[in-house]
Amino acid sequence: METKQVLAALAALAQESRLAIFRLLIQAGPAGLPAGKVGEELGISSSALSFHLKELVHAGLVTARQEGRFVIYTAQFDTMSALVGFLTENCCAGVPCGIDTSGSACSPPTAKC
Repeated sequence: METKQVLAALAALAQESRLAIFRLLIQAGPAGLPAGKVGEELGISSSALSFHLKELVHAGLVTARQEGRFVIYTAQFDTMSALVGFLTENCCAGVPCGIDTSGSACSPPTAKC
């Protein structure tokens, strides 16, 4: 992952509502959630939600797809894994410590540094 992409992702997540939206979409898994359900779950107005989702899409953390009359938003697990991998790339002063940075977003941590 390039530094500019990392900065865009971190900037997008550095806001309370966007972080909550992203975490909810992570919990929803690959099926994602309709925009209305996201707003309902988090108590965010549709205009504010639209703004925040646009920022997350622009940062590459979320994608949108049309299903009938609904727009379904899904977290980009590959981007999330790449971001975590970038942040932990030089973990433990270069000594292997068992942290999996291969891109498996849903696996539990395997070691403590």
